[in-house]
Amino acid sequence: MARAAVLGSGSWGTAFAKVLAEAGTEVTMWARRPEVAQTLATEHRNPWYLPEVDLPPIAATDDHTVALKGADIVVLAVPSQSLRGNLAAWRDTIPADATLLSLAKGIETGTLLRMSEVIAEVSGADPSRVAVLSGPNLAREIAAGQPAATVVACTDVVRAEAVQHASATGYFRPYTNHDVIGCEIGGACKNVIALACGIASGMGLGDNSIASLITRGLAEIIRLGVAVGAEPVTFAGLAGVGDLVATCTSPLSRNRSFGHVLGEGGSMETAQQATHGQVAEGVKSCTSVRALAQRHGVEMPLTEMVHQVCHEGLPASEAVGYLLGRRLKSE
Repeated sequence: MARAAVLGSGSWGTAFAKVLAEAGTEVTMWARRPEVAQTLATEHRNPWYLPEVDLPPIAATDDHTVALKGADIVVLAVPSQSLRGNLAAWRDTIPADATLLSLAKGIETGTLLRMSEVIAEVSGADPSRVAVLSGPNLAREIAAGQPAATVVACTDVVRAEAVQHASATGYFRPYTNHDVIGCEIGGACKNVIALACGIASGMGLGDNSIASLITRGLAEIIRLGVAVGAEPVTFAGLAGVGDLVATCTSPLSRNRSFGHVLGEGGSMETAQQATHGQVAEGVKSCTSVRALAQRHGVEMPLTEMVHQVCHEGLPASEAVGYLLGRRLKSE
C-alpha cells in the first residue's frame, strides 16, 4: 500500500486527501494549526474549509516530521506564494526517494519560477522526482464524490503512474502526462483568466462575453506556454481548456468569485471577504504571469488588464473598454 503525506489542510488539500484515502492509499495530513489537525484526526471533518464533508479515517498532525515519516508520495498542498518558505522547513525530513506532488498553481513572485522549479530548487530533489496535478478539479465537487478527471504530469513515467494508481477512484480519474511545463502554465494562467471572467460577470456581461474571454484567454496561455517550452497539445486537454472552463464558469471558483465582486464595483478588501479569506491565487499570479510574459516577449492583454485592476486601481469598466478598443487584427 502506498503511503502519502498531504502537507496542507485547505479545501483542495483536504479533498485530495479524501481521494487518496478512498483509493486505498494510507494518508497522513499535516495542518499548521493544532486545532485543525486534532479535528481532522478525531472528528474526520474540516469545518474550516469543507464543513459539509465527512472524511474517511485519515491520520492528521501538526508535526510535519510525523506526517512525512515513510511517505512514498509527498503532496504539497499549500498556496503557491508560501510554498518556498514551507518547503524550506520540511526538506530535511522528506524521504529520500519520495515523489513530490505539487497541487499549487502559480508562478512565484520575484523569481518567476514554476512550482516544480521551486520544489526542485529548495528541496534539492532531481526534477524527475517532481510531479504536478492539474485539471478541472473544484474541491467541493470532488469532496462530494462527483466525477472528475485530472492530469498527473511528471518526466518520470513510473512516478506518474504510481501517483495515478494511488489516487484513482470510481469518481476521480487521473491521466498521466510528461509535459510538466504545460500543465503548470495552464494551471497558473487559468486563475488570471478566471478573474477576468468574474469581472465581466460582475459587470452584468453575458455568456458571449465570457466565452470570448475564455477563448482569448486560452490563446494567451498557449502563447506563453509555447514560449517557455510547453507542448501546445497539452492546452487542449484537462490541464488546459478543461481546468480553464471550470475555473472561469463555476461559482465555486474563488478566482471567478473574487473577480465578480470587483466587477460589481467592490474593493479588493470586499472581494477578499466575499471569498471567506481564502486565497484567490490569480490576484498574485497575475503580476508574476505578466512579468514572465514580458520576459519572453509574449503579448497577454487580458493578464495585463487583470493586473491593472487588482494592483493599479484601474476601474473594471475602463479595463473592458480597453480590451474592446484594441486594434482589429486576424485571430
